[in-house]
Amino acid sequence: MSRMIRILTTNDPFGRRTDALLLLLGRLSIAPIFFLSGRTKVEGWFTLTEGTVDLFRTEYALPLLPPLVAAWAAAIAEHLFSAMLVVGLGTRIAAAGLLGMTAIIEIFVYPDAWPTHLSWAGLLMPLLLRGGGRWSLDAHISRRTPA
Repeated sequence: MSRMIRILTTNDPFGRRTDALLLLLGRLSIAPIFFLSGRTKVEGWFTLTEGTVDLFRTEYALPLLPPLVAAWAAAIAEHLFSAMLVVGLGTRIAAAGLLGMTAIIEIFVYPDAWPTHLSWAGLLMPLLLRGGGRWSLDAHISRRTPA
C-alpha cells in the first residue's frame, strides 16, 4: 500500500503525456463546435447567406458593429480559429479569439445559455493558458527555433 501511495504522490511518469493528451483533446473538442457554427453562416466555398446577415440584423444584433461586419467577422473567426486549434498553430491566439466570441455571445446574444458557454470556456481556458501542448505545430516550431 505504501508503494502505491509513493507512486501516486511522486512525479507522474505519464504527466507530460497526460498533459499533451488533454490539451489535444481540448483542441479537438472545441474546434468542431465553432467550425460547424461557421459553416452554417456560409454557403459554397465562403459566401455569406442572406439568412446569416438577417440574423445579425435581428437576433444577433451587436452594439457598435454593423450586421454585415459582425457576420463576416464571426464567419471568418469561426473557420480560421477552429482550423488553427486543430493543428495547434497559434493556439493561444485562437483560444483567446474564440473565448472572446464566447463572451460576446453570452453577454449580448444568449445570456441564458451560460452552461453551454461555461463548458466552451472550460475547454478554451487551458489552451489560452498552456498553449497547444507537445502534440501541436506550436510545440514543433518552438523545438526547431533556436533560442
